Amino acid sequence: MTTEHVTHDRPDIDKHVDPGPDRAQYGLAALLALIGVWTVVDSAGLGPGFADQVVRPGAFGYVIGSALVVLAVLLAVATARGSRAEGEGGEDVDLDVSTDWRTLAGLAGVLVATIALIDWLGWAVVGALLFAGAATVLGNRHWVRNLVLGAVLSVTSWYGFYVGLGIPIPAGVLDGIL
Repeated sequence: MTTEHVTHDRPDIDKHVDPGPDRAQYGLAALLALIGVWTVVDSAGLGPGFADQVVRPGAFGYVIGSALVVLAVLLAVATARGSRAEGEGGEDVDLDVSTDWRTLAGLAGVLVATIALIDWLGWAVVGALLFAGAATVLGNRHWVRNLVLGAVLSVTSWYGFYVGLGIPIPAGVLDGIL
């Protein structure tokens, strides 16, 4: 067996072409920085909150906004050093199958119903319906279990926000009960 080096008529095939920095990553870094700065500036305008709050309302905005700016700088530095995002490995996506518009429309309907009903029914009820509706649209046929799990999650999160963080979430028809 002999190995021969094949020379092509086209010189661009034999050369290694450096694609340069990924400009899309610079765009993402700029977007992250913009959102981070906007979040910090917006947090500075928040009121002092309640006197009994240990953590002021602006603290979360400062932390999240600052983290976004730091991540933007790190991404820009990594991009400048030649780091490139890897292509999609495929996961469990079958590119030959078309979009399931029925499922997508069902999820959009559940989300729109949640937005429309949250002030009237409150988070505890709407959150349970959101969870049960999304699970059902995605193929789970255990409706009673979905409603029970949704109710537990929504009531727990309602108490977590309302009592734990002091953030009022609409109670709706359960006002006075929760």
